[in-house]
Amino acid sequence: MEPDEKIQAHIVSIWRESKKFFSIGGREGMLILTDKHLMFIHKTEAKKKWWGAIRLRQTVQFLKSKNIMITHDGYNEENLKEDLKNEKNVELRFDDILNISTEEKEWGSILLIEYKKDGKLEKHQYSIAQDWVKYPAKEPTKYMKVDWGPFVQYIISRQKITR
Repeated sequence: MEPDEKIQAHIVSIWRESKKFFSIGGREGMLILTDKHLMFIHKTEAKKKWWGAIRLRQTVQFLKSKNIMITHDGYNEENLKEDLKNEKNVELRFDDILNISTEEKEWGSILLIEYKKDGKLEKHQYSIAQDWVKYPAKEPTKYMKVDWGPFVQYIISRQKITR
């Protein structure tokens, strides 16, 4: 993350699943869009109380409006820099993204991203969970329907490499 970077969108309660042939399960985290990078943070220093309150507020906001370009109080660029110290979190330059698209399913909206990181091709789908089950493993039970369009357009408009 560069010193002058600002958060443009911050979505919590993201469920990421790999699109590999034999992949099972997924991970919960945050999807953060800055003016230069896209980040998936699943190891955060944010407090559980904050996370629960923000997740609930985000759900209410998405039920009122499908606009995905939102940010949350209590998490800023300094928090993001701290979370990026953990190597398990993913930081992508826009030009690392080979393909980005959206898909509407009956159960919710998904964001599909294909990128190359450290020489490896990765494919993931991201969706926003509304409700969770915690036993036997944490899994979403209900997903949100949102408009990923502005999110995708923001990334595409800032890519220097055109394919």
